[in-house]
Amino acid sequence: MKVENIQSQMRKGVLEYCILSIIKKGEVYPGDIMEEVKNAGLHLFEGTLYPLLNRLKNADILSYRWVESTEGPPRKYFSLTEKGAEFYALLESTWNELSASVDILTSKNSEQESDEVKDESASTDL
Repeated sequence: MKVENIQSQMRKGVLEYCILSIIKKGEVYPGDIMEEVKNAGLHLFEGTLYPLLNRLKNADILSYRWVESTEGPPRKYFSLTEKGAEFYALLESTWNELSASVDILTSKNSEQESDEVKDESASTDL
């Protein structure tokens, strides 16, 4: 399995949570979402973002309003609905639990691996 495929699957799994965390701060234009995600080091394409925003809007997680722009056509600004705020809180709780569990497992395995290396070097020193 290619590392790029694994990274892509992991990103997709957390993308919705990340996008909602941006929108949670207040009304936001999709271009600003793209910029913030990019600045965080994640890859996001318009072809991924817009269908996700529409799906969340259709699920009553997001709402939007049109705002006139001085440069070009009106812009859609998205915000969380009440249902969206509840959904975000659930995602945040789930993420925190999952992240804590993964941290515990990976740190235990790192410590165990470190101990095994120490044991091996001690036995070869004799």
